[in-house]
Amino acid sequence: MHVPMRRRLVDGAPVGDTFAVEELVLAETTSGQKRDLREEILRRRTFAIISHPDAGKTTLTEKLLLYGGAIQTAGMVKGKRSMKHAVSDWMEIEKQRGISVTSSVMQFEYNGNCINILDTPGHEDFSEDTYRTLMAADSAVMVIDASKGVERQTIKLFKVCLLRHIPIFTFINKMDREARDPFDLMEEIENVLGIGTYPINWPIGCGKDFKGVYDRPRRRIIAFTANGNGQHEVDAAEVDLQDPSLADRLGDTLYSRLCDDVELLDGAGGDFDMDAVRAGKLSPVFFGSALTNFGVEPFLEEFLRMTTSPLPRRADCGEIDPFSSDFSAFVFKIQANMNKAHRDRIAFMRICSGKFEKGIEVYHVQGDRKQRLSQPQQLMAQDREVIEEAYAGDIIGVFDPGIFSIGDTICMPGKKFRFEGIPTFAPEHFALVRLKDTMKRKQFVKGTMQIAQEGAIQVFRELNGGMEEVIVGVVGTLQFEVLEYRLLNEYGVEIRLDMLAYQHIRWIENEDLDPKTLNLTSDTRRIQDMRGRHLLLFTSPWNITWATEHNPTLELSEFGKTDA
Repeated sequence: MHVPMRRRLVDGAPVGDTFAVEELVLAETTSGQKRDLREEILRRRTFAIISHPDAGKTTLTEKLLLYGGAIQTAGMVKGKRSMKHAVSDWMEIEKQRGISVTSSVMQFEYNGNCINILDTPGHEDFSEDTYRTLMAADSAVMVIDASKGVERQTIKLFKVCLLRHIPIFTFINKMDREARDPFDLMEEIENVLGIGTYPINWPIGCGKDFKGVYDRPRRRIIAFTANGNGQHEVDAAEVDLQDPSLADRLGDTLYSRLCDDVELLDGAGGDFDMDAVRAGKLSPVFFGSALTNFGVEPFLEEFLRMTTSPLPRRADCGEIDPFSSDFSAFVFKIQANMNKAHRDRIAFMRICSGKFEKGIEVYHVQGDRKQRLSQPQQLMAQDREVIEEAYAGDIIGVFDPGIFSIGDTICMPGKKFRFEGIPTFAPEHFALVRLKDTMKRKQFVKGTMQIAQEGAIQVFRELNGGMEEVIVGVVGTLQFEVLEYRLLNEYGVEIRLDMLAYQHIRWIENEDLDPKTLNLTSDTRRIQDMRGRHLLLFTSPWNITWATEHNPTLELSEFGKTDA
């Protein structure tokens, strides 16, 4: 564990933190003037919130929106009838189940920063949506349940962050309940995830005795006062660590424990290393309770001070500088039927460079065409408003008439390039999907294809087969339930699902190979995806080995490509 932090503050910005210092300088030099491109991009922060299911990720998102002034009261994911549902859980099935099944985007302003939050599904059955969403983030907030520690899905999501080398900030949540020892939690994070930790603040008590946090950089106590239901901002009082009244405020037991913990933290050695944070090797750790709002605002303020403005993105022509004047973006998510009245499709784009202006002509690389992005919108879950401009780091939604796919690159007509593709993960569960009422074939095809284009499911068919019945592949079985629910409620189509015994899928890389000529076992199935690419379904790894051994020229891949 890395402790303690020894750094000076200059006008609120830590020395050595070039981003914070640069922002201060810019703020001073452009005061009263129209913000230029560089300053607008510098004040952007785009991050994803990840966690194991029920760790409190969506609740934390709500509370960040509360402090940002985006909402007046925070809705809980699982609430009483008198309480609101969480803003980020906008699908009816999400409200019924109390879980997030799709990523959502929210933007708000806080202390001069423009913040884009990507709230991701925690449930592992929807992990592919989370993987894609992480491609659009510059950093990640990892929420951990203080009573449970590091859980299975947390590990999987952490590995995705690690592959992208993005900074990871840890918020240990639910300190208002009985929690594990904070030192044990820190040690578990380091041992299980293999990342260094540095506590920026430290909890004082837990459960009913959770009194506040110790702010280590400023050596001050932030004491919290409950507001009853956690729907509003919490009252907080700051007290110096040396204040003689502190013992009376905390009680002898908590005060004595705090003094011991502070001494241990300060004596454990290790300096705070911002470069290690930005390389994804060190995670700043915060403690709090999203439900009661305890510790949320201190986390938000310190997080914004530490995180960077939008980072460069890799493309086939090299790195794309976010401060370039040329607009560029990529599609990381498509969502159909966000507006029930219009049955529309929205393509979510992460702006990677420059400035977007309404009506500007852009080039869609995969479609090989110039176009104007229709109805550019800023998003707050399912709520939206048409915008005139946006900058690198922002997430915008544009109307999609059916031309965009996940991974598509949007750039200026005179600057053609492709961003790195977003991998399509191999499904692990398969089902034969049939239409109950053949008179609704048109709605069935439309609904199935639109949901597939969102990336929630993958649709396959028999070689040269039709769409009367299709094979659907998913990462988690809960996706079948969502598919059935959405087809019925959004398209008026009832389906029959028959589970298949296949467990493995492989894409055939040989473009000129006729799959009918392959020597395969009797239980291996030849299929094709909606782009006409050939695939094989296997019941066991043994069948995969058989296929490669009896077809020496056969090349198989575990991943599909989004930019094909």
